[in-house]
Amino acid sequence: MSNDSLLNTPVLWINKYLQSKILDSTSLDTPFFPTLPSTINDLNSYFPTGGTMATWDRLIKMNKKSFPHIKCEQIMYYFYANGENPIEKMVQIQEQVLRLMDRGDESAQEVNNWAANRQINLGGFDNNGNPVNPDLLVDNMFYFHEFKVYQLEESRDIIDFGTARTYGGNKIIIEYDYHQMPSMTNSDWTPERILPVKQII
Repeated sequence: MSNDSLLNTPVLWINKYLQSKILDSTSLDTPFFPTLPSTINDLNSYFPTGGTMATWDRLIKMNKKSFPHIKCEQIMYYFYANGENPIEKMVQIQEQVLRLMDRGDESAQEVNNWAANRQINLGGFDNNGNPVNPDLLVDNMFYFHEFKVYQLEESRDIIDFGTARTYGGNKIIIEYDYHQMPSMTNSDWTPERILPVKQII
């Protein structure tokens, strides 16, 4: 797959980085999914028993800068834990995310360095841990400039945890600035030749 695939996004690299670092420091294998779930029943359907998981939503902000290629975005994360000691798991994940991602340009340098040594497999793995399709490996095509972390006060407003006390939850927003590699910016576009007869579309 080409590195400029539309599936190759900055969120993909941030999620993989966080997943790797959380596992290294806490031994909690925390899969990341697009925004789900919203109810206790959804949690029961998607949740690994006795585990942790995260869902995310990408928030693209209005670009207020004069340079069009540096973008500012946010990712809103919901972290969940169940089984034994769910609150302890949430504290560990929250603290690790804060330590990793709230250091401004230092966090960005670390993410850039980590991503430079890795490819992400978009096609899944076989039973031996090998890529199913080596053509679906992509390189990082983003350069991160800065990261900030926000902790929302409503750390338990995801769902009503009062009805499921075995669950712990937390909401964290990460804001980041980045630019795309030139092959992804469309800055080298060329105008179409003016046709003698306009196309009807």
